[in-house]
Amino acid sequence: MSSGGTSGSSAASEMPPQVHTPHPPDSLPSPDPRDELPVSDPLPFERPQEAERKLGPTGRPMPDLPEPGPVATHGRARVVSMCNQKGGVGKTTTTINLGASLAEYGRKVLLVDFDPQGSLSVGLGLNPHEMDLSIYNLLMDRDVTLDEVVVKTGVDGMDLLPSNIDLSAAEVQLVHEVAREQTLQRVLEPALAEYDVILIDCQPSLGLLTVNALTASDGVIVPLECEYFALRGVALLKTTIDKVRERLNPKLEIYGVLGTMYDGRTLHSREVMERLVQAWGDTVFHTVIRRTVKFSDATVAGEPITAYASSSAGADSYRQLAKEVLARWPDE
Repeated sequence: MSSGGTSGSSAASEMPPQVHTPHPPDSLPSPDPRDELPVSDPLPFERPQEAERKLGPTGRPMPDLPEPGPVATHGRARVVSMCNQKGGVGKTTTTINLGASLAEYGRKVLLVDFDPQGSLSVGLGLNPHEMDLSIYNLLMDRDVTLDEVVVKTGVDGMDLLPSNIDLSAAEVQLVHEVAREQTLQRVLEPALAEYDVILIDCQPSLGLLTVNALTASDGVIVPLECEYFALRGVALLKTTIDKVRERLNPKLEIYGVLGTMYDGRTLHSREVMERLVQAWGDTVFHTVIRRTVKFSDATVAGEPITAYASSSAGADSYRQLAKEVLARWPDE
């Protein structure tokens, strides 16, 4: 018995070790077709699309505007009228702050206050009752020169032709003048060789003074409050611009329509902006000027918002507008 047990144990110890046999080829998992693709082939899944550019308040993608470069020499001024027969739409505010922003980019700027209310002059700290000479004297007195009337502002590179209530008399007196529509163009002639940009702040009407401004201008910027009533009057303004172009100034063009006092929180502002883009297309600037109390504070201080609140959203908006305006002028 013992010898049988011994022989069984000996047989068990002599058994070969267990070997794991590989699975037959047909039992392997099917290869992934992606494993057979060469490295240079595109991956079989869709790549994420390039992110779309952010839409601006006008409902269009915001452009990448180049940083304006310096100008080698000053002169060959481009004359621009800020024009809208409706009052309170931001003409004066835009004239001051766009001019200051252009001056920051190295342009030499002349602001022309062509409104008898003199708001542009007041907005830059001048007292309309203490002016020895104004643009009225330049228009009506041939012995007065441009240099005698121009005053410096608190902004480097930006000068001002001031105005006061005396200018209201010019509209009556010019009626009897020969070539009365070209009077402003004549007196601004010496400034063209000295400045890069001349901005004219027009009065809120389509009278003889405004026609003078349009006749003297290369182009028009139309500030437009984002309100329904402001939208209605633009068609009449365009008719006036077309008549001046046809009869007095063939080179006149509309440089752009600027939405002002925009409040993106209200449906009304957004709807007006949408209608504006539908009617005017790419003529509408991508930049819009939003409502902010900083503009009123800067006016009281007699400074542009770029100086009074340099890091504010309003100042950034006008710097953006300056870049967009310069981008629309091919020779700038």
